[in-house]
Amino acid sequence: MRKASRIIIWTIVALLFVGTFVYLFINSREKSVNYELVSPSTGNISRATVLTGKIEPRDEIEIKPQISGIIAEINVEAGDMVRAGDVIARIKVIPEESQLSAAQSRVSTAKILLDQARQVFDRTRGLYERKFVAREEYEQSETEYKKAVQELDAAEDALRIVREGVSSYNATESNTLVRATIDGQVLEVPVKVGTSVIQANTMNDGTTVAKIADMRNLIFRGKVDETEVGLLKIGMSTAISIGALPEVTPAAVIEYIAPKSTEENGSNTF
Repeated sequence: MRKASRIIIWTIVALLFVGTFVYLFINSREKSVNYELVSPSTGNISRATVLTGKIEPRDEIEIKPQISGIIAEINVEAGDMVRAGDVIARIKVIPEESQLSAAQSRVSTAKILLDQARQVFDRTRGLYERKFVAREEYEQSETEYKKAVQELDAAEDALRIVREGVSSYNATESNTLVRATIDGQVLEVPVKVGTSVIQANTMNDGTTVAKIADMRNLIFRGKVDETEVGLLKIGMSTAISIGALPEVTPAAVIEYIAPKSTEENGSNTF
């Protein structure tokens, strides 16, 4: 039994030795080299650069009110198409106490002056009809009466403007009506009825009532690393791939490259 085990072990050792020798012998042999003959030709070498970014409207307009107040009515919602001049919303004016008091006082004074002018005019007209006063005096009293009537109308209109922000003479052009300034699609209406809004001035940007853009004029705004920006030129053609619409591949051209980079996550991009 022991003799058989020895024979098997020595046989395995011999096989391993022979196998190793054969393997080394085969690998040490010089391999033949095959050459392929080709004819020279002229062609183009292309290199593609991937820019990540987003497609957005070229011009996106924020519509802001020309007067401060509270949104009383909204006539559009996101997705609606509007034309320049369409009324987007209406604002209810919250009058200041001092302005309201002054306007009310002006109306009261105008009524008093109108009553006085009417009495003078009626008395002068009676005397003129009986030939007791000259025509010039009669015409003067009539003029004062008409001026008093106009002053009362102006005072009441001023009070209406303070209270409601609307003049009876130009209600269609009132600042309380927020209008679209361009033709386009409403992208967002960030306010609701009852929201307080502030007009734009030197102290603040004002409240945005709606955002409008012409969705027929879009641009792709992308970013490229500083190591590859030198390969891009204005007017170079590009192909755009949209993740949400893989079947749509619009063509475009580069029309602007920023002269200054921006730093993001430790790298500079253009």
